[in-house]
Amino acid sequence: MTRNTIRELPAPERPYEKCRAFGTSALSDAELLAVILRTGTKGQGALETARQVLELGPLGSGLLGLYHAVPEELMKIPGIGEVKAIQLSCIGELARRMSRESIAGNSRYLCSPPSAAAYFMEEMRHREKEELRVAFLNTKGRLLKEEVLFIGTVNSSLISPREVFLEALRHQAVSLLLVHNHPSGDPEPSREDILVTKRIQKAGELLDISVTDHIIIGDNCYISLKERGIF
Repeated sequence: MTRNTIRELPAPERPYEKCRAFGTSALSDAELLAVILRTGTKGQGALETARQVLELGPLGSGLLGLYHAVPEELMKIPGIGEVKAIQLSCIGELARRMSRESIAGNSRYLCSPPSAAAYFMEEMRHREKEELRVAFLNTKGRLLKEEVLFIGTVNSSLISPREVFLEALRHQAVSLLLVHNHPSGDPEPSREDILVTKRIQKAGELLDISVTDHIIIGDNCYISLKERGIF
């Protein structure tokens, strides 16, 4: 017999009681979400609502769907109102930030292509649009500040080195790192990627602010233009 609500489940199988007895690791993804949602709607409990949340995105992408789901999309699910939709969106953002913090720790040193790629990977590989960021660094390669420089297909004619170096001077950076994503998942650099890099690098030479690298993020993979010997 199918049980539609959590109350109809035997007590040991209810997500909240199961969590209290065995800990969070004992819960499935749907059960974890059900604990957060707390309630569903008439005839459909929080557990079934949670399962529908996990079916969002391409091919039912599970928890990764929360990276992409917007409140308006979540609110189409019965039992998900505006408040719960915003809560779920915040969970996705918290996951991104926790992933970044666990990698970077308190130091935020981006001294090598692997450390830089790891710091930006989980947040940027899920972006549906290209996003060019600049990380401003001190003399030891520690991150001082990061800024989104451009959203959209990278085009050297639309990106102003002046804006980059005004921010670099404001943050007293001695070097900077360029990072952007390819939503296709393939990090292979385009001609425009290379032109943007060289244009910003040339401007930096005049101000004695070096461009340490340009990291292109793909789907759980990356390419370093420095490692490629492009500059």
